[in-house]
Amino acid sequence: MSTFASGRPNAPADPTPRQLTSRTSLFVTGDFPRRRWLTLLLSTAGGLLLAYAWNAKLVDDEIGFSSADALLGHDAHGTPITGVLSGILFAFVSGLAGSFTACNIAAFGAVGPLVGQTPSLRGRLLHVARPLGWIFAGMAPVSAAYGALVGLAGTHMPQFSTAAAKGLTPRSIQSMVTFGLIGLVMIVLGLAAVGLVRDPLAGLSRRFPNAPLVLVGALIGGFLVGRPYPLFRDLFRHAADSHDPVYGAGAFLLQSIGNIAVMALLFVLLTYTAGGRLQRRLAAGPARISVLTAAAFLVAGVFTVVYWDVRILGRLGYIWFPPSPWS
Repeated sequence: MSTFASGRPNAPADPTPRQLTSRTSLFVTGDFPRRRWLTLLLSTAGGLLLAYAWNAKLVDDEIGFSSADALLGHDAHGTPITGVLSGILFAFVSGLAGSFTACNIAAFGAVGPLVGQTPSLRGRLLHVARPLGWIFAGMAPVSAAYGALVGLAGTHMPQFSTAAAKGLTPRSIQSMVTFGLIGLVMIVLGLAAVGLVRDPLAGLSRRFPNAPLVLVGALIGGFLVGRPYPLFRDLFRHAADSHDPVYGAGAFLLQSIGNIAVMALLFVLLTYTAGGRLQRRLAAGPARISVLTAAAFLVAGVFTVVYWDVRILGRLGYIWFPPSPWS
């Protein structure tokens, strides 16, 4: 039938559902799964279960302290930091020891679907180096700026206040606010990745395609702002006592680098060993990338909000939250 029958000369055919989908940013491919709400439900349940089951004592004390003691050759938490060089070494080692946090794992899980999008091994390794570089570009200024602030403000930071109002100290309030905001950002990114809300990074990504990776790096750098990890508090006190913003910036940056080094290495190893297979599996169902990205962000976001806000308020008696047997 002639296209003039519709009253519009040369009118194009109606677009197919595939034509309507398009990538709006690095994490929002436009190939959304049919069961979006199921992805949301399962990811939320996973985040809640992780928040309930997470054993901070095991991760921080058993794994973190043991790793740091072995790398430093002495009691990392009990031995004072004596100088700038020992502080720099302590910063990197304590970052390595604190690598296995739920937030780190999920942040790298979100960029996991980028693995294996080029056929050759050399191409895949170069391809994976770029997102790591952009993540570092977002992480470095946040970590360094906070370290410089600690060096300038010294012991006037909230982390040193022991005053408590209704069970909440300034340090716990700072952790709750920081991780609450980080968790909410991750939840929004997850909802966008699965197509349940509009992509908040669409406009920015048109001008700066790597902006989502920079944002992930900034979130990782923000972990230091609220993290009460004992080894980090040791570094925090030494940086504050030094009253040197340059040392504070360098030490905090090294802490963040150490914090992501193990995950980055695992990311590269995944590319080396399974990049091709992962590429074929993801290519077999384009919506799988959306599901993986959304699940990583949603699990991390729900865990972060529940663990750092809901669980703490429940422990203080403000709301009800079931305590785990080992909490």
